[in-house]
Formats: sequence, structure tokens, C-alpha cells
Amino acid sequence: MVIKVFFPSCCPEAESGLLLGRWIPEQNAAVVLAIIHYPFIPGQVKQYLEQIKSVTTINVSVLGSWSSHSSRTKDNIDQFLQDLSSIFPHDFWFQLTQEKESRSVFKCQVVQQCDSKNDKENVILIHYDQRKVMLSKLHDVDSKSIGCNHNTGEEAEAMTSDFAAIFDTVAKCELLFMIDKYDETPIKFTHWQSEGRETSIIVELAKQASVPVCMVLLFLVTFVLNICKSRVLNVWPLHILWSRLTTCVQLAHRLDHLQTIASSTKAQNHTEFMRKANLFVSFLIDVGLGMLLISWLYQQNRIGQLADALIPAADHIAKELEILLEWLMGAPAGLKMNKALDEVLGHFFLYHIHLWISYIHLMSPFIEMILWYVGLSACLGLTVALSIGSDIIALLTFHIYCFYVYGARIYCLKIYGLSSLWRLFRGKKWNVLRQRVDSCSYDLDQLFIGTLLFTVLLFLLPTTALYYLVFTLLRLVVVVIQGFIHLLVDLINSLPLYALGLRLCRPYVLAAGVKFHVFQKVAGKPLHLLMQINPLTYGMIIKRYRLPTYSCYPKDSWAALCKKLFIGRLIYPWKRRNEKQD
Repeated sequence: MVIKVFFPSCCPEAESGLLLGRWIPEQNAAVVLAIIHYPFIPGQVKQYLEQIKSVTTINVSVLGSWSSHSSRTKDNIDQFLQDLSSIFPHDFWFQLTQEKESRSVFKCQVVQQCDSKNDKENVILIHYDQRKVMLSKLHDVDSKSIGCNHNTGEEAEAMTSDFAAIFDTVAKCELLFMIDKYDETPIKFTHWQSEGRETSIIVELAKQASVPVCMVLLFLVTFVLNICKSRVLNVWPLHILWSRLTTCVQLAHRLDHLQTIASSTKAQNHTEFMRKANLFVSFLIDVGLGMLLISWLYQQNRIGQLADALIPAADHIAKELEILLEWLMGAPAGLKMNKALDEVLGHFFLYHIHLWISYIHLMSPFIEMILWYVGLSACLGLTVALSIGSDIIALLTFHIYCFYVYGARIYCLKIYGLSSLWRLFRGKKWNVLRQRVDSCSYDLDQLFIGTLLFTVLLFLLPTTALYYLVFTLLRLVVVVIQGFIHLLVDLINSLPLYALGLRLCRPYVLAAGVKFHVFQKVAGKPLHLLMQINPLTYGMIIKRYRLPTYSCYPKDSWAALCKKLFIGRLIYPWKRRNEKQD
């Protein structure tokens, strides 16, 4: 039987004493958590072990004795420590003795209490960084990422599930590591914090100040949410407006985030804690980027320059649309169009352009003031500013959207009319109740009228299709621009920035597994391995900790999207996931 002893890398400098830890019989492994220094009173050690068990629910016990080379030169206490096995009974009593030549090489004896037989050769000593193991969170992953050490060329792979108990033991015994050498306790320990507890004054002050700040923030957010959910703002026109404007949806999304962050409920598990931390860091970075945008906009009168360039840009776009319509009203690309329908559609769209330009010039005195207040909204976050920019683009291109809707409706009406009349020629009809095509007999009058209508629609289709094609392309250009903005907003909302920061600064915190390197290999001595933590890859972190967002990607495939465009069905890119599309 091979016994694995996990020994903290901070303990070879410890004085002689007792090995405190946990025995895991399922894995034949002993996890050493700390070393109790000599001298000590066995009764006090037993009392302290009972306190640790009651708080951590971990079966912590004395695993054996530790004999330091420096302590043995002062006083011979080896025999005394070995005799303590009768006071602290255990199935296996480990006797670790430090060698004179190297402090990192131990002589290990395993005494079985049942038959008192020693097993020296079947022991593997695994050195681990106690601080990293305690702060890390082991994740269950399907693929194992094993690193290589080309200096030694020797390593061993380990399944994540096999070491979950070891990581869990070290993490739950955090109370044990809160005692350092400056505490006036009758029992002295050596562990990763024995020289002093790792803490930060800034962090402790932030923890104390966060309680009243979170209470005030939670009250304000709850008050705003109750106002938004009131019946006054949920009447028919306002409800439609709030659900269509990207800015309102993004503000509601951020209010939900703030409510989660300011909640006084403590995170129950690691996943919930990471979600809150990712939301908090995402909100801070969002606001920070928004403040940078404000500082850029309000320097050198960029708001005024933007307002002055907006009206000429609108006039230029309107002029280009008029040139495009005049081209369509002639003989575009040498195509023979229906003259009467061509002139009706061209003058109809030109009239809309004139109305739109009149509206823009009517609003021109107020555009600078509007942009000035819109720029201040960036203090709520860059995502809010981008959402407002998307809504402004939608308003400025509303006439293009109207052209697209008119052209799509007329084109769709003709396509459905032609398909229905084509079924009439074949003696079939569409059964609405059964949702299928059934056979049907028609008389001569119906066939004659159907033939006339089919001929009229077929000869008018090229003119309508050309207008529909042109305005669909213009609409797709606007949709691509808005889609790029929505992609940036979705990226800021959903990226787990806190987890990515941990991966960059402290990669051992998010662990995917462990790997081993040969640390010491001496003939006649136990094999010494060094355990290192394999961090999660960036792709795994994004996949596991990606935040939910309100944005939705198209559910239709490219084939379904092309089919909708071909038959003239409207495409609403701003629709949310659970809403019905026409």
C-alpha cells in the first residue's frame, strides 16, 4: 500500500513537535496542516482539537511526530514524541525526521498501531504550498491540462476529483491558520501564517465602510425599481417605449446588477461570490470608461463640433437618398420598370425625405443642448452611453427604416399573392385550419380573375423588388452598425472581468487540477514530490463565469434569415429573446 503524505512547504523550518492534520482513508493520504511546537501539554492539545472539529466539521487529529535537526541538537526529544502515539491513538503514526545533510529531505517511518510494523518504502512525501491551496478553488473540468517541466522531465497526472478532499480540508481549516506567533496562546504552531496574518488595512477599512454604503445604495436602487414598475409608467404607450429603447433596457439591467451587489445576503457558495465580484468589477470598469468618455467629450468643445457636424451629415445623407430615388425612378442599370408604379413609389419616398429634413432642421437649435446632456449620461457607464448612441442612430435613420418597412410590406404582399395564385393554377389551396395545401376545384370565372391578377402582380414585381432590395441593403447597413454597438455593450456586460483579473494576477486561485514534479529522489529515502496548481485557461474562465445579459443573438440560422429576406418578412434586430416576432 502506498501512503501519500501532503506536507506544507513552509514547515521544514519548524521546531520539533506534533503533526496536526487529517487522515483520508479513501485515498490513503495524510494532509499535514500545521506543526505543534514542543513543549506543549497533551490535554490542551486535545481540547484545541475538539474546538477545531466543532467549528470546521473536519476530523483534525494528531498524525505523528516531527523531529527537526536544529531541535535535536539542543535536546533529545525524539523518544518523547514517539511515546505520544499512545496518548493520541491513530491507525498510522507518522514519524518524520529531518536529515542533517538537507533540510528538505526527511526520513519517514509509518507505525501501524495494530501490528507495529514499519513501512518505510511505500511512502510518498508531497510538498504543497499551503497558502495557494487554501486560497484556490478546484474546478471540475473534463479535459486535463497538464504542464511540463523540461528541466526535470518527470511529472505525474492527477484527476481533479481525487484532490477535491485535500483542497477542501485546507480551505475549511482557515480558523487554524489565524493563530500566529504573536498571539498569547499556550500552543504554538507553524503554518503559512505563523509569522503573521496576511491582511490589509485598506481592505479591512473598505469592509467596514461597505456596510452603510450598501444599505443606502440598496434603498435607492429599490426605490427606483419600484417607481419603474409602477402602473403610471406601465401604461400602453410608455410600456412599448421602455421595452424598445436600448437605453431603458440597459439601465434596468444595471439596476438589477446594483441590487445584487448591494444585497446584504452573504454569498452562499463560490459561484455566487464570483458572480457578485464579477458584477461589481464590471460595473466599476463600465463607470470608469464612461468617465474617460466624458473627459474626452467635454475637452476642446467636442460636443459643439459634433452638433455642428450632425446637421450637414443629415443633409448629405438626404441628398444621397434623393439621388438614389431619382436613379430608381429612371432606368436603373438599364432595367425596364413600370413607369406609373415607379413614379408613385419614388414621389412617395421623396416626400418622406422632405418631411424628415424639415424635422431635423426644426430640431437643429436644440441639438447641441441635447448632446450636452446626453454626454453627461456617460457617468452611468460606457454601456449607457453606447446604448444612447444606438438609440440616436435609430432615430436619425428612422426614415430609412420606414422605407424598408414600406418596401418589405408591398413586396411581401405581392409574394404571398403570387404564391396563392400559383396554387390556384394547379387546382390547390391553402387550408388554414389544417395548415396544409389541399386540392380544390375552381370555376372559369375564378381562373380568369386569378390569371389577370397573377399577370398584374408578376409584371409589377420587378419594380417593387428593386425598391425593396435597395432599402433592405440600406437597412442592413444601419443594423450592422447597431449590432456592433450592441456587441460592445454585451461584451462589457457579460465578460467576467474579476475572474480574468484573478487568472492574470493570481492564477492559482482558479484551479483546474494539479501536477507533480520530482523534488528530491534519494536512495533509501521516501520519494519527495512538489505539487503545483494548474490554473484554468482563459477560455474556460469565460465559459464558466460569463455573466448573463439581456442581449440576444438571432435564433434563426443564416438560411432562415435569408429566407425571411427573400419573402419580405420584417426583421426586428432589437427584439428580445422571449418576445414574439411578426
